[in-house]
Amino acid sequence: MNEPRTIPLRPRDRLFAVVTVVLAVFLLPVAFICNPCRARELACCWALGLRFPAEELTGLTDDARAAFTAARTEALWRHGQLIGLTSGYRDPCLQQRLFDEEVRRAGSPAAARIHVLPPAESRHVKGSALDVRPLEGARWLEEHGARYGLYRIYDNEWWHFEHHPDVGVPPTTQEIRNALHAR
Repeated sequence: MNEPRTIPLRPRDRLFAVVTVVLAVFLLPVAFICNPCRARELACCWALGLRFPAEELTGLTDDARAAFTAARTEALWRHGQLIGLTSGYRDPCLQQRLFDEEVRRAGSPAAARIHVLPPAESRHVKGSALDVRPLEGARWLEEHGARYGLYRIYDNEWWHFEHHPDVGVPPTTQEIRNALHAR
């Protein structure tokens, strides 16, 4: 796939990332009181909710939402990387409006399909597509997302990921051991 163009991380974005991670650390004790088993996930969600207040996870399939939440929790806690959601589930009427606008702009339905799919074909309408930000978060997700069934699909959209849990299941520790012993 084409690599997204490299843009240096702006000092403001670096500051937002540091502040969000620090906020998650401060929220961890409260999250632990609320739910000890999911404390890291809750603190991450709360901190990212403050960083990306307009994001909406409603409408995503349960599996897609769980995969995205798990991936961005790992990204924040293990790598200090923020991943926000720009667009997830889309109502069929909204998707049709986006497609119609792109048809007018591009001149034909075939040309429009390069950038926007009609509702019957859009994974956004099915609740399993995620448009993410920032670029660094998308890069992290491209590198690590397969563990969660999240894959970048289109060369021309660095931000677009889809949940496909059956595509590539990472090997278990035992499968890795068996492969090493088979050599």
